Amino acid sequence: MFALGGLLLPMPFMLAPMAGVSDLPFRLIAREFGCPLAFTEMINARALGLKNDKTLRFLRSSPLDRPLGVQLLGREPEFLLHALDVLAGYPFDVIDLNAACPVHKVTRKGEGAALMREPETLFRLVSALVKHARVPVTVKIRSGWDLDSVNAPEAAKRIEAAGASAVCVHGRTRSQGYRGRADASVIKAVKEAVAIPVIASGDVFSQAAAARIAEETGCDALMVARGALGNPWIFDDLARAQGNGGADAAGCGPHDALAREIAEVKPVMEKHLALSVDHHGPVTGVINFRKCFVWYTRGVRDARTLRVRAVHASSLDEMRALIDEL
Repeated sequence: MFALGGLLLPMPFMLAPMAGVSDLPFRLIAREFGCPLAFTEMINARALGLKNDKTLRFLRSSPLDRPLGVQLLGREPEFLLHALDVLAGYPFDVIDLNAACPVHKVTRKGEGAALMREPETLFRLVSALVKHARVPVTVKIRSGWDLDSVNAPEAAKRIEAAGASAVCVHGRTRSQGYRGRADASVIKAVKEAVAIPVIASGDVFSQAAAARIAEETGCDALMVARGALGNPWIFDDLARAQGNGGADAAGCGPHDALAREIAEVKPVMEKHLALSVDHHGPVTGVINFRKCFVWYTRGVRDARTLRVRAVHASSLDEMRALIDEL
């Protein structure tokens, strides 16, 4: 069990909030393979407070999509608290504050990873959320702004002092983006600096990688992001390894496409496509699934031409036919 405030998870791992990825269909597929906690896509607190229609769609869920975390982006306490008022009408179990997004259009506003440069602002924001939220509050941070200002342990101390239930650390700086390898030593330093649970993020691409990261960092839990793209099987890998005593559990290797039969992949793709169309509609649902087709077929021999055709598919029948051709 992994305790996140008053929320108890059967396994110490979760699906990350990924912009343009972690919609309801993606989360439901991950749930089928044992994902115990998932987060919505990053949601702008100001837009949520204004009840923007597109933003409210990020909150669509189902009884199968629980427990659910909502990740908020913002730097003004008043907008974050207004967002909490809106969220009061929705079922969710965790609030996460984003202090990790490295995208320029976010950081130029002082949001996301830019908050790593302002630990006291981060403290005030977390304090306000903790005071008013009815669920556990967590914060996702980067190792720092750049290699000359790695301050995750200090930021984590301020987050802990503000009353957060856990801190998630992506072991790269904002300047690194997603390049290079996540620095496990920074996550370990955060673990040694605070008493609240520490969740490790970055490079969790397989069960073997997860075991290495857990050993190197001493973290309490793991957050899976890009490792789940086209690979919901990773949650089954992690669960079986957890139940069988670790990295050497039988059959718990990395589940890449080459390690699976197409007969195992196709029904998952078909269900994901159906969920996408049901959630987004027949046109947008197919368009959103294009990238998923590419992810699911990475490593599949002779699938390149199918991927090229998939990124131009515009109808449900066309996408289904491409899946059949696998």
